[in-house]
Amino acid sequence: MIIRKMFKLIVNIFFLCSFALTTASANQDFDQWLIKFKSKAINSGVSKKVVNDIMSGAKFLPKVIEYDRFQPEFYEDTYTYIKKRSSNLKIKEGIKLYNKEKIIIETIEKDFQVEKELLLALMGIETNFGKYLGKMDIISSLATLSYDKRRSNFFTKELIILLKLVDSNVINKDILYGSWAGAFGNFQFMPRTIKNYAIDYNKNKTIELKNIEDSFASAANYLRTIGWKKNQPCFFKIELEDNIPKKFLNSSARNIKNKKEINFLKKYIKDFDKLKINGNLIAAIIIPDKDIIPGSETLSPAYIVFENYEKILNWNRSLRFALAVCTLKESFKNEI
Repeated sequence: MIIRKMFKLIVNIFFLCSFALTTASANQDFDQWLIKFKSKAINSGVSKKVVNDIMSGAKFLPKVIEYDRFQPEFYEDTYTYIKKRSSNLKIKEGIKLYNKEKIIIETIEKDFQVEKELLLALMGIETNFGKYLGKMDIISSLATLSYDKRRSNFFTKELIILLKLVDSNVINKDILYGSWAGAFGNFQFMPRTIKNYAIDYNKNKTIELKNIEDSFASAANYLRTIGWKKNQPCFFKIELEDNIPKKFLNSSARNIKNKKEINFLKKYIKDFDKLKINGNLIAAIIIPDKDIIPGSETLSPAYIVFENYEKILNWNRSLRFALAVCTLKESFKNEI
């Protein structure tokens, strides 16, 4: 027993030392990366003053790399993922917010032709209705992910865009705290999304993505611009026939393939007539759990998804995220 405990202690010390050495090495490499990044940002049009002021406090955050590698979209099965994000408590909190901000939320729905239930669902899943906005230093988060090799190009562009937004006084540099991935505000907008879709809805000359007016309007503006169609279906849960060709089964959110009219796909769907779906609609079939069960050919759960579903994938490229959003949206529709 004593030998086993000593062995376990030695192993733990070994891993702690290895982690410390790796982190120390990463910090040193990060400092070298930071020098090169500052030059790149200035050459991209960001003022030298903003680059030096903002990036002088940037730090390598090992925790950000850990979060990036273990996102719930990567490992939670669909049932668990949706259940956690569409609970009765979540619905109750959303209704509470809606009742408090009913006038402005309904005005935004009318102005942008995007359902209030969808906006509530997105805010509820992203930040639990503004309660969990994130406390990470966004500059350091984006810098860490830019330095990291997995998606360096993407996050480098996001960081430069954010610096330009600060440089042009669109965003206040003193409130840059949000998610580990660099997202910000009630709907967790990335810098590029802020640049392209965020609006000053209440006309106070500042875009404030942590208040209801600007954040809801900006989210609605984004959804309308990318083509969300009000009162059109998102998905239906289905059971598949065993003889469905594999080419019609989508398990990746990156590219939904083999879209067909419902009238064509219905022969592969059990009890299709009970669904009451317009047969002329274009749709695709997804089996979201296949990508987290290696070697699996599972046909359950399965869903038939429509154009609106793919618009949510633009927001977050995750099959389960889009399913959870649309599920919560329908729950709000039944309550409001």
